[in-house]
Amino acid sequence: MTKAAAMPGEEIFALRLARSAPDLWPMLETLYGGHPDYAAFRTRLLKALRKAWEDRPDDLKHLDLKRDLEPDWFQRPGMAGYVLYIDRFAENLTNILEKLDYLQDLGITYAHFMPCLKPRAGDSDGGYSVMDYRRINPAYGTMADFETVARALRERGISLCIDLVLNHTAKEHSWAKKAAKGDPKYRDYYLMFDSSEIPKRFEESLVEVFPDNAPGNFTHYPEIGKWVWTTFNEHQWDLNWANPQVFLEIVGIMLFLANRGVDVLRLDAVAFMWKRMGTRCQSEPEVHMILQALRACSRIAAPAAIHLEEAIVAPAEMLPYLGRGRHDGKEGNLAYHNSLMVQFWSSLATRDTRLMTHVLRGHFPTRLTNATYATYIRCHDDIGWAVTDEDAGALGFSGSAHRAFLSDFYDGTFPGSFARGTLFQVNEATGDKRISGSFASLAGLEKAVSAADAAGTEAAVQRILLGHALIASFGGIPLIYMGDELAQLNDWSYADVPAHAHDSRWIHRPQMDWTAATQGEADATPAGLVFRGTRHILARRAATAGLHAGNPTEILSPPGAGLFAFRRAAPEGPILCLFNFTEGWQNLPETWARHMGARGFHDALSDTPVTAHHGVVALPPYARLWLL
Repeated sequence: MTKAAAMPGEEIFALRLARSAPDLWPMLETLYGGHPDYAAFRTRLLKALRKAWEDRPDDLKHLDLKRDLEPDWFQRPGMAGYVLYIDRFAENLTNILEKLDYLQDLGITYAHFMPCLKPRAGDSDGGYSVMDYRRINPAYGTMADFETVARALRERGISLCIDLVLNHTAKEHSWAKKAAKGDPKYRDYYLMFDSSEIPKRFEESLVEVFPDNAPGNFTHYPEIGKWVWTTFNEHQWDLNWANPQVFLEIVGIMLFLANRGVDVLRLDAVAFMWKRMGTRCQSEPEVHMILQALRACSRIAAPAAIHLEEAIVAPAEMLPYLGRGRHDGKEGNLAYHNSLMVQFWSSLATRDTRLMTHVLRGHFPTRLTNATYATYIRCHDDIGWAVTDEDAGALGFSGSAHRAFLSDFYDGTFPGSFARGTLFQVNEATGDKRISGSFASLAGLEKAVSAADAAGTEAAVQRILLGHALIASFGGIPLIYMGDELAQLNDWSYADVPAHAHDSRWIHRPQMDWTAATQGEADATPAGLVFRGTRHILARRAATAGLHAGNPTEILSPPGAGLFAFRRAAPEGPILCLFNFTEGWQNLPETWARHMGARGFHDALSDTPVTAHHGVVALPPYARLWLL
C-alpha cells in the first residue's frame, strides 16, 4: 500500500504533536519551567501521550480522523444533549442499553452520565468526591460495562460525556491516603500546612462554597498534624496544580477515559485549581494555561474528545474558559451558559426581559472560536442568582433586592408566585439565597396541579416548552435534564433519606418516571404534552441548518418589555427568534420584524406560515417563533 493509503500511526501521532505543540509547551514552560524536575516531566509527558495514542482502539482512531475532517461536529444543529443519573435513570449501566431507543426517539445525540467514577462511601457530594478515577462506581457496573455502553452509544451517533473532577479528590483516594501517612511525594499532590497561620491568611480573601454544611476552606486533621485545603467539603482535598506531577497524573487519567469511549470530558470545578494569596483563588491566569495545555494533550492523543469546562461564574470570568485573548480557540470547546439560565428565570418572574437583553447583549460576543455554549434551563445543581449590582443598576433597580425577590419568588413565598422550590445554602452574612427545584415545579406545574388549576397547568406546560425552544435555538448544545422532558415535579421525599436530607438539591434529582415516559406518545397529561413538545423542538432544531452554533447570535431589542429576541445570522438567511415571557398576548410590529431580517414569515419551529394582521404579528402567551 502507498504511504497515502495507509499512513503509519507514528507519523499521524507526530503530525498531531506538531500541530498542538505551540499550544502545549509554552503553557507548561510558564507553569513549570522553574521546577527542578521540568526536563524529566517533559519526557514523561511525551511518553504518556505516545502510549495513550498507541493504546487507543482502532474504531476511536477512525473517529479521530473523522472529527479532524469535521471539526464543527459538536456545533451542528443535530446536537442535542440529555443529562442523567445512571441509577435514577436505569439502575445500572447494563440497563441503559434498553433505554437507548427512548433517547434516540427524543432526538438525543449527546448523553451526559452524571458522576459515575468510583466515589467515596457515604456522602460523596453527589459523586464528585472521587476515590478512583479509573474505576466505575460499583453500584453502576464495571469499566467493561461502561465501554459496552459507550460503544452502543457511538453506534447510534450519540456522544458520551462524563465528569472528571480536577480541583480535588476524595480523602480516600490512594494519593491522599499516602499523603496522610506522610509520603512526601504525595503530600506535594495536595495543599497541606503545618499550622493555621497560612490558611487564615488565605481565608481573608476566600469565599465559602457550602457555608451551611462545610464552612471555611480548610480542615484540621490532628491525627496527621496538618491543615488541608478543602474548598468544597471536608472529604474533598484540593490538588496542588503547582506540582507538575499532578498535571501528568491527570493527563494519564484523561486519556485513559477517552480511550474507554468518552467523547466529552466535563472538567469539574476548574475555576478553583490555582491558589494565590490575597485573591478568591478562582479563575487565576494559570487556570487557563493548565486548561489549554490539557486540551492540547487531548488533541494530540485523542482528538475526537473535547472538553466542557464547568465554571459557573460571571460572564467576564466565564468567557475565558471558552478561550479569549492568547487562549482564543485553544481552551474549552464547551462551557455552561449560566447567565442564559438565570435570565430565563428572572424574566419569567418579572414578565420583563430588559435585564435579560442587557446582560446577554452587553457581556457576550455574538460568536466564539472553535467553541460554543452548553445551554440549559435546569441542571443537577442549585440556581444561584448571578445578577450583578452593576447590571441591575444600569436598569435602575437594586441588585440585592432583585436577587432576594427571585429567591422568594421561586421558593413560592412571594405573593402571587406560581413556583414551588426550596432554599439551598442560605448565607446569612451576605444575604445570598440559592434555589433548588425541578424545571416543572419552578415553572408552576406543581402548584397548578395541586390546586386542580387547568389554566395554570397549561401555562406551566407552555413555560417549559418556551425554555426548551430558547435553549434549542440560542446557539450551542441544548441540554435536557433527566425528567424535564416529562415535566417531573419536585421529589420532596429526599428529606426522608438520611444521606440526602442535608442537601436540598436532591429535590430535583428524582427517579425517572418510566410510566409517564411510556405513555408520552398519546396522553394529554402535562408529561405527554411536554414530551411531545420537546421532541418536536429538537427535531425542528436538527432540520434548521441556520441554527449551527458557528452562526452569530445577535441580541435584539424588540418593542415591549415582555419580549425577548435574537437573530441567528446564518449564511442562508437570518433566523429571527422571538419569545413571549408573559401570560398575555403581545403584538409585534410587522415592520420591526422585517427590518430585523424576517422575510417570508415562515416559522421554522412549527414549520408553518405566520400571518401578520393589520401590520402586527400577534404572539400568544409564552409564544416562541423561529422566523425564517
